[in-house]
Amino acid sequence: MGERPVVPSAPELVVESDGGSQTMTASRTYQVGRDPTSDIVLSDARVSWHHAVLRPVEDHWTVEDTGSTNGTYTHGRRVGSTDVGPGDVIRFGNPADGPAAVLKEAPPPPEEARRPAERPSAVSLPAATGTFRRPTSVRPLPTRTVRIGRGTDNDLTVDDLVASRRHAELRTRPDGGYEIVDLGSHNGTYLNGRRVRRAPVEPGDIVGVGHFAFCLVGDQLQEYVDSGEVSLDVQDLSVRVDSGRKTLLDDVSFPVGAKCLLAVVGPSGAGKSTLLNALTGLRPADVGTVLYDGRDLYADYPELRSRIGLVPQDDILHAQLSVGRALRYAAELRFPGDTAKAERQARVDEVIGELGLQQRVDQPIHSLSGGQRKRVSVALELLTKPSLLFLDEPTSGLDPGMDRSVMTMLRDLADDGRTVIVVTHSVLSLDLCDRLLVLAPGGRTAFYGPPGETLGFFGFTQWPEAFEAFENDTGRDWAGQYRDSAQHRRYVTAATEQPHRAAAREAAPAPALTADRTFLAIMIALPFVMGAMARALAGSKLTAESAMNALLILCVGGVLTGAANAVRELVKERAIYQRERAVGLSRSAYLMSKVVVLGLITAVQAVVLTLVGLFGVDTAAPGGKGVLLPPLAEIALAVALLSFTAMMLGLVVSALVRKEEVTMPLLVLLAIVQVVFCGALLKLDGVPGLEQLAWLVPSRWALGAMAGTIDLERVVGGKLTADPLFDHSTGTWLLNMGMLVALSVLFGFVVARLLRRHEPAVMRK
Repeated sequence: MGERPVVPSAPELVVESDGGSQTMTASRTYQVGRDPTSDIVLSDARVSWHHAVLRPVEDHWTVEDTGSTNGTYTHGRRVGSTDVGPGDVIRFGNPADGPAAVLKEAPPPPEEARRPAERPSAVSLPAATGTFRRPTSVRPLPTRTVRIGRGTDNDLTVDDLVASRRHAELRTRPDGGYEIVDLGSHNGTYLNGRRVRRAPVEPGDIVGVGHFAFCLVGDQLQEYVDSGEVSLDVQDLSVRVDSGRKTLLDDVSFPVGAKCLLAVVGPSGAGKSTLLNALTGLRPADVGTVLYDGRDLYADYPELRSRIGLVPQDDILHAQLSVGRALRYAAELRFPGDTAKAERQARVDEVIGELGLQQRVDQPIHSLSGGQRKRVSVALELLTKPSLLFLDEPTSGLDPGMDRSVMTMLRDLADDGRTVIVVTHSVLSLDLCDRLLVLAPGGRTAFYGPPGETLGFFGFTQWPEAFEAFENDTGRDWAGQYRDSAQHRRYVTAATEQPHRAAAREAAPAPALTADRTFLAIMIALPFVMGAMARALAGSKLTAESAMNALLILCVGGVLTGAANAVRELVKERAIYQRERAVGLSRSAYLMSKVVVLGLITAVQAVVLTLVGLFGVDTAAPGGKGVLLPPLAEIALAVALLSFTAMMLGLVVSALVRKEEVTMPLLVLLAIVQVVFCGALLKLDGVPGLEQLAWLVPSRWALGAMAGTIDLERVVGGKLTADPLFDHSTGTWLLNMGMLVALSVLFGFVVARLLRRHEPAVMRK
C-alpha cells in the first residue's frame, strides 16, 4: 500500500481588525461583515452584512468578495478574489479609509504542541484544548503486527463489550510507518473520528476501538480509556432557521465537568429542545463547537455517538415485552455477534441492579408506572456505558414523589461516573443538580451556575415569578445582564472544572411474537379467510365463470396479507429506530431484518392462502400442467412473490407516513389500486397511460403469471379480451415473475432512502 500523499496546508495567520485579533487556521473559512455572527465583525456602515470570506486554498489564503455593495480592496484596487498573505492589508467599503484587516504570521506553537496531529484533542494535544488525560498504559511502538480486541488472546485486550473479540490490527508498513486494519468488527474501527477499514496511521492520530483510544506519541504507543468521567465544553452555539431570519439558539456557551448533573430550564420556546439536539449531534448547530473531552463532537461524531445516551420525552419501548426481554434484545442489537450470551446477560443484570429494577424483570413494560418506565428507558441507554447521558423531560407527567425519585436516580448516575444533562420544565428537584442553565426566550443564556444562586440572581424568591418575567419583561436584556455578571466570570469564563458530589448509594417469559396477540390472531386468520373465499368461488374446478374471480381473490388476499404485515412496522418503531441508529445501528441491517422476518411470515401466509383456496381444485391447466411446474406450485409461488412485493410496498408506506393511524386508510387504498389495475376489470394492454401506470402495480404481474399457468384465455373460451401477459408460455411467465422481483428491489431502495430522513443529520450518508 502506497504512502498517503502530502496535501499542502495554508499557514496559520493572525488577522487584526477593529474588532480585535484572532488566529486563522486552515481547517475552515472566515466570514467578514456587519452580521454579529461573522467571524470578523466590522461595524462600519460601509461594510455589507455579509461582505467577504477569507478562505484557505492549498498552501495559501484568498480573500473573496461575496457581492458587497462598496467592495473589497487590496493594494488600493477593488478585487473579486485574490491571494493574500502575511503583511497584506485588506480594506472593506473604501480603498482609502475603510475598516482594515491586517494579516500577520502566527507565532509558533508552544513546544509541547509541535506534533503533526491535524486536530488537537485531549489525547493528542492536551495543551491545545486545556483538557489533560494521562494514558492508561504506555508501551514501546510495536515492531510487528499487533491485534486488538476483546478476546484475551489478542496482543492488546480491550475490556469493552462494544468491541469485537478480534477487532482490528495495527500493522507495520515497509516504509517504517503503521496502518490500522479493521477485522470486520461489529461497531467499527475509527481513525481521528472516522470509520475506516484500512488506513495509514501517522504520529498524533487517534485510533478508536470502542471506549479505547490508541495514539502514536514519539516512540510510544499510548492507550487511553474513556471511563465516563469526561467534560463537555459548549462554545458559541447558534441555530437559525428560515434562511437565518429566525434564531432558535443564540451564542450559548458553558462548560460541564465530569460527573456533573446539569439541568436546563426555561420557558416554552426558549430553545431547550434545540440545544438538546445540538449537544447530541442529532441536529448540529449552525455556528459553534461542542467539545467532548477536548474532541470536536461534530467532526468525530461517527466514533463518539456510541458514547452518548439519549432518553427522549416519550418512552420508546416495546410495551408488550417484559423488562428483562426488552433489555436482552437491546443488548443483542448493540453488542457484537461474537459476544457470548453470558456476557450480554451479565451486562443486562448489572444495569438492572444499578437502576433498581430487580423486582420488575418479568413484568410487562405496559404495566409499569411512569417512573418505572423511565428507569427502563434509561437502562436501555446504559447498556453500552455512555459517558454522556441526555434526558428530555424525564419527569413530565409524574407526580412530585415520582419526580423526586427520577431526579435522585439521575443524581446517582452522575455520581457513578458519567455526565448527565436533563432538559426539564419541573423545578421541584433542581437542588439535586450541580449546575443549572436557564435559557431566556430567543435561545439566550439567562443564567449558568449553581441552582441555589439562580433565583437570587434574578431578584425573585419563587420560580413562577421568574418564568412570568421571561414572558412579560421582553425589553430586559437577560443575556447581557448575565454576561456582565460575576457568575459568568466565575462559572463560564474562568471555569476549568465543574464540581461533583460524592457518591451516596449504594419465570420464563412468553415468546416475543406473541406479545401483540390481537394483531397476531388477525394475521393468522387472514389467509384462511381469504383462501376460503377463493375456494367458495372456485368450486371443484376453475371454469369460465369462476376462474377470473378466484384468481382475483388470491391477488387481493396476497396483497392484503403482505401489506398489512408491513404497513405499521416502520412508523410505529420510528423513535426506536432513531435512537438505535444514533448509537450505531446499521440502516441496511435494520431494513434487512424487516425484509427477512416479515418476508418469511408473508411467504408462509401466501402458501396457506393458496392451499386453502385451491388444494384439490381442478385448475384446468393444459394437460394438468403449468408452464414450468405443477399448477398449484406455480400459483403458490406467484402469490408468495406478490405478497412479498406488497410487503415491500407496505414498508414504503410505513417509511413515508408520519403517524401510525394513517396507515390503515392507505392499506385500503392500496388494495383498491391492486384490484383496479391488475387487468381483471379494465383493459390495460394498449391503453396509453393506464398500461404504463399498471407496470408499477404488483398484482398486474401476479395475475398475469397465474393466468398464464392455467391458460386463462383458453379456460374462459373467448370471453376475455386477449392480454399478452396472460400467455401460457415460459417467456411470459418468467417476465411476470421477474417484474415482481424487480418491483421488490425498487421498493426496497425507496425504503432505504426514506429511512435517511429520520436519522441524525451527520449520519445521512
